[in-house]
Amino acid sequence: MKKVILVWFRNDLRIHDNEILSEAVNKGDIVIPVYFFDPRYFGENRLGFKNTGILRARFLLESVRHFKKTLQDMGADLLVFQGKPEDLIGTLCAKYDVTEVYHHREVANRETKISELVEAVLWQEKINLKHFIGHTLYHKEDLPFPIRDIPDAFSAFKKKVEKESFVRPVIPPVAPFITHPHLEATDIPTLSELGYSDAEADSIAQGGASLLPGGEASALQTIETTLAPDYDDMDDYNLISPYIALGAVSPAYYYHRIKERYTASNKKKYDRLILRLLWRDYFRFMLKKYPNIFFKNLDPDNDLVSSARQLQKCVSKGSRHPVIDDLLTALKTEGNLPYEYREILAAYFMQEENIHYLAGASFFEESLLDYAPSTTYGYWLHFAQKGTSTKDNLKASWQDLVKKHYRPKETV
Repeated sequence: MKKVILVWFRNDLRIHDNEILSEAVNKGDIVIPVYFFDPRYFGENRLGFKNTGILRARFLLESVRHFKKTLQDMGADLLVFQGKPEDLIGTLCAKYDVTEVYHHREVANRETKISELVEAVLWQEKINLKHFIGHTLYHKEDLPFPIRDIPDAFSAFKKKVEKESFVRPVIPPVAPFITHPHLEATDIPTLSELGYSDAEADSIAQGGASLLPGGEASALQTIETTLAPDYDDMDDYNLISPYIALGAVSPAYYYHRIKERYTASNKKKYDRLILRLLWRDYFRFMLKKYPNIFFKNLDPDNDLVSSARQLQKCVSKGSRHPVIDDLLTALKTEGNLPYEYREILAAYFMQEENIHYLAGASFFEESLLDYAPSTTYGYWLHFAQKGTSTKDNLKASWQDLVKKHYRPKETV
């Protein structure tokens, strides 16, 4: 009996350093790559923000399209469906005689719940859902402590993992592989099919030239561009983080490329990039240690719904401060900001507008290309001075942050 492995892709749209794809190709007689556009990610939440704003939807569509083309160039394909994975995967497994399903484990509540629903469906069909851990820089199995003993203080976490652990080598890109000989033809949905209006789609088309291109090839090229010796723009990590969020490139691949370029003259810059990767790991592991901690309402006296309405009003009508309006315009038109600018916006919203941190995180969830649950909500908890690493809670005023970090575009 042939071993047919269905690879359920989520945030891992790449052929480089992709353990689930590599393992499937090495162990399966037939490999069936699948991606689902889950409608739960394209609706509105209870605060009136979209779970996925149109800028990230475009970036996602482009990334999936490029990944599908990459697999087709290798003689395979990517099946693409619009619907809930748990509603579709059982039928797919029956149709193609699937013997096992591979996927990467997630940590946030919504993502883990979806995995559980899929696992329940597969269990009824006596098909195993094999979980892989591949979204962090440091592999969970290589940490110098169990999850329950991870230090809450980020500095202690950083010191211990850098001293006592290691970043695994990058897995080579997969070679061409066999997929099912009668694989059905599937199309990638349009923005309108995902629920976005024609007006929204038109606005994307008009600003397309300035938007970050999706896909693994663009990810690898952007890494080389931002790591070049003469590149000194503060837009560096935040140009890579959207690709990491969707898995068009792995944190380990980025880390090893940084280390290959590491010299005494660029040490400060590259240490800052690695620090962002470490914070990303920290937030994911904290969410594992304290399930759902970043999404709990730790400020119940501030009405969350009213706060969200106030934030939407501020975003649509603008603030009284040119710097804040400039940052909001950039966020709304590009879906991206340097992390220092995100901190300025968060500080302004909370200090001047009394915005609830969960409303602010929800706005970022809608707006950012690099939205990732643990990172986005983890940072906002620290912006609100309620973070798990208390020493790193935001203490500065937004005005001081502007003086320290803001660089008007004409001076860049």
